[in-house]
Amino acid sequence: QVQLVESGGGLVQAGGSLILSCAASISAFNIYAMHWYRQAPGKQRELVAGISSGGSTNYADSVKDRFTISRDNAKKTVYLQMNSLKPEDTAVYYCNAHRTIWSRPQDYWGQGTQVTVFS
Repeated sequence: QVQLVESGGGLVQAGGSLILSCAASISAFNIYAMHWYRQAPGKQRELVAGISSGGSTNYADSVKDRFTISRDNAKKTVYLQMNSLKPEDTAVYYCNAHRTIWSRPQDYWGQGTQVTVFS
């Protein structure tokens, strides 16, 4: 059974930093694109950052130059380094594993970890 387990969330003052981790129990982890999404109260879930199986990264405009996504295939873990945090970064952060197989998307989700940024 596939599991994604996030950790590293918490309460932090504006301007501070956090590192989120997502440990995956997926065989062939290295072929999955990995993403971090977030959902704030009353808002839709949004893509924060993604990293392809080849290591290419993409970011939401709101987090560019502040957040960094990385992966360690040997540890089957993806990270999100979050710097210069703002109150508007407050949300539940979700890890996602994605691949396309036989032209069909296959997605797995973690349970989420709360990040709260106070001013």
